[in-house]
Amino acid sequence: MARLDLFQAMAARSRAVAAAATGESVLPRVLLTTAAVLFLVVFLMLPLVLVFMEAFRNGVGVYFESILEPDALAAVRLTLLVAAISVPLNLVFGIAAAWAVAKFEFPGKGLLVTLIDLPFSVSPVIAGLVYVLLFGSHGFLGPWLAKHGIEIIFAVPGIVLATVFVTFPFVARELIPLMEEQGTGEEQAALSLGASGWQTFRYVTLPNVKWGLLYGVLLCNARAMGEFGAVSVISGHIRGLTNTMPLHVEILYNEYNFAASFAVASLLAFLAVVTLALKSCLEWRYGDQLAATRRH
Repeated sequence: MARLDLFQAMAARSRAVAAAATGESVLPRVLLTTAAVLFLVVFLMLPLVLVFMEAFRNGVGVYFESILEPDALAAVRLTLLVAAISVPLNLVFGIAAAWAVAKFEFPGKGLLVTLIDLPFSVSPVIAGLVYVLLFGSHGFLGPWLAKHGIEIIFAVPGIVLATVFVTFPFVARELIPLMEEQGTGEEQAALSLGASGWQTFRYVTLPNVKWGLLYGVLLCNARAMGEFGAVSVISGHIRGLTNTMPLHVEILYNEYNFAASFAVASLLAFLAVVTLALKSCLEWRYGDQLAATRRH
């Protein structure tokens, strides 16, 4: 009887402690949630809504006229072309760098990780200036390039190089923690069973990191389409030739052509929203598989 009373007293005390803890956590939870929602609405959602409102302020006809204008179409094509080139390059580099960092020990490994993170800390404008100093007409390689008729600065190759520089950490940084968590056990088992290196990568490593790889590619693509600083320095702002969508928006805005500026900006924002929606859709559709992969 005494033991039963003791158990009941302990259970009552536990319920009281739990209730008190729950009661104490309600107010901070509500405050933090409200602050987060307000921050998202004020600093993210409201500006995005205003961009689309300004884009359609003068009507749908003016909007599509601004989008279909030749210089705007050229900016759209160049933006998609640069993303189509830089993202696959970063995909290859990201996989190779993540594989080296996560699967092997070698001198200079810490330096490699630091260099991968370098574009996160270096201003994109500085990256553009570095390429100008390297490939410009008075730069280190500029005279040789001019002699052989190779154009990098104020041309598509320079824009691609600048975009690759500012976006190459995204894929690698998404894959490195995932590969380190999974270790090398499965790869070693596959190799011991006679699989080649390519077969091990294709049938063992790649399926385990496919979701992280996909997220890295989506983020890299969004960053590539929206890059401004480095591309602005190296492009020369040549209408119809070297203006990407962000640069075209700036030129239109500086010319007080607000309708066209916001129209192109809304298209760029729409591409970013589509990228985010695709990422969220994949997380919702394949959430169980993703969680299982991360646990694995």
